[in-house]
Amino acid sequence: MRLQSLLTLAAAAALLLPLGANAGPWPAGKKGAYMDQCVQVASQQGVSATVADQHCKCGANAIEKNFSTAEIEQLDSKTGVDAKLMKRAQDAVTAACAPKK
Repeated sequence: MRLQSLLTLAAAAALLLPLGANAGPWPAGKKGAYMDQCVQVASQQGVSATVADQHCKCGANAIEKNFSTAEIEQLDSKTGVDAKLMKRAQDAVTAACAPKK
């Protein structure tokens, strides 16, 4: 019985590995640049600094949780961002940070 439980646990862990492998830390300096730009855009749209900061932190955490370091680097590409990758990022931030109803 213990062996079966152990095998079940090992199988579940193996299935979750790709989820953890997808997440990655922000490249050096990129998170601060994202936060500055995000807060600036939100402030220009009339959002208070406190609310902007909270939303931008939530967005940064959602990106870090759902994207690899290489993908985060691509999101800040100076040569253009893949539309599918940008849509994934927008969806991840919206899902994590949208106001709860």
